[in-house]
Amino acid sequence: MANKKVLIVTYYWPPSGGSGVQRWLKFVKYLHRQGWEPYVCTPDNPSFTIKDSSLEKDIPDAVEVFKLPIWEPYHLFFWLQRLTGNKNIQQTDFVSTGKRSLFQRISSWIRGNLFVPDARIFWVKPTVRFLTDIIQANDIHRVITTGPPHSIHLIGLRLKKKFQNINWIADFRDPWSEWDLLDTLSLSGWAKSRHQKLEREVLTVADRVITIAPYHVARFEALGNRKVDLITNGFDEEDFGASQSTRNSKFTIRHIGVVDELRDPRPFIEALRIAIEEDPDLAPLINVEFIGSVNSRFQKLVTDDPQLSRLVSFTSPIPHSELLAVYNHTDLLLLVLAHTSIAPGNLPGKFFEYLASGKPILGIGPAQGDASEILRQTGAGLVLERDDVHQIVKALTSYYLSWKKGEPNKSSGVDKYTRKTLTDQLIKLLD
Repeated sequence: MANKKVLIVTYYWPPSGGSGVQRWLKFVKYLHRQGWEPYVCTPDNPSFTIKDSSLEKDIPDAVEVFKLPIWEPYHLFFWLQRLTGNKNIQQTDFVSTGKRSLFQRISSWIRGNLFVPDARIFWVKPTVRFLTDIIQANDIHRVITTGPPHSIHLIGLRLKKKFQNINWIADFRDPWSEWDLLDTLSLSGWAKSRHQKLEREVLTVADRVITIAPYHVARFEALGNRKVDLITNGFDEEDFGASQSTRNSKFTIRHIGVVDELRDPRPFIEALRIAIEEDPDLAPLINVEFIGSVNSRFQKLVTDDPQLSRLVSFTSPIPHSELLAVYNHTDLLLLVLAHTSIAPGNLPGKFFEYLASGKPILGIGPAQGDASEILRQTGAGLVLERDDVHQIVKALTSYYLSWKKGEPNKSSGVDKYTRKTLTDQLIKLLD
């Protein structure tokens, strides 16, 4: 088809930060380079905790971005929480599986049962109305919606019902009715049923469904009784350029990204404690850093421990442009996968930048999952079960000894995960 216009509806867009925003930012970048004309629709005033203006450099000047106002209740929740006396509440603290305050229990119930599928539901109706005119005025025949938040897919659903001639692709960066986050929201039977009904309708009506991991492909195919395409996340080789890797004076381990109670590094921390007890000479030579939004309960666990607090530090999220230098100055990258029933499909966006860095990766999660399989194929690292602390200690010690000897990490076959290659896959679906 001569018409190469495509409308992308996404909640996350620069200056929003984090790995989730980069999937469609990079697709837009490479679609534009290959002669496509992407249009982007995104909220004007979204509620997000990570801001990264450095990502804006990847937005092609010629791409038209429509920003519509959105109302959502998160700001109200944070304001009320501060009124109750907790001035340090952050979004990672809302994802809690343990003991929660009365406010957390009430706000989670409200979030899970009154806002279905999510708190961005109020953006659907005005956005459909706005995009109806945009589609007609610009002769657009392809629409892509990406979730979470999954209310974005309801925009695609309504547009498809209005315009039978458009081709609609629904992109799932996470599951929907089987999403582990929903387990923390005290859903009623009605809310669960509503999620399943909306999900089924999206899976049935969309012309194409894509998702990011083989595990999720199988689950969505079972739920929707249809074919689902796999396009993983990836890395932009231009971001890495001619970067130079360096060896640190201390064995430096880093975790990049969110830490909450679903992504819990405590098994690694326990292994670290055992390793330095077994070899006291190790402690002065190890440095561990968590960069990103970190659950306050985990931070307290570390800072209250005299020994761990000397080894482990916490750094607020940093711009993506600065992360690349951080990878170069890291000796071991820590990957913590969500401890839930869908963990085998956990392939976070940062995982592929970990791969691109060439640094060894130690993962905590399901040994038979998608991340583990990719690490086996590329030789870039390994994933160990979270309850196998003995093996985590063994791996940690092994990586330390390799660093001490100056042995390079050997990996191969990561080129299939470049953003350009993945965009080629997307274009085949669009065609």
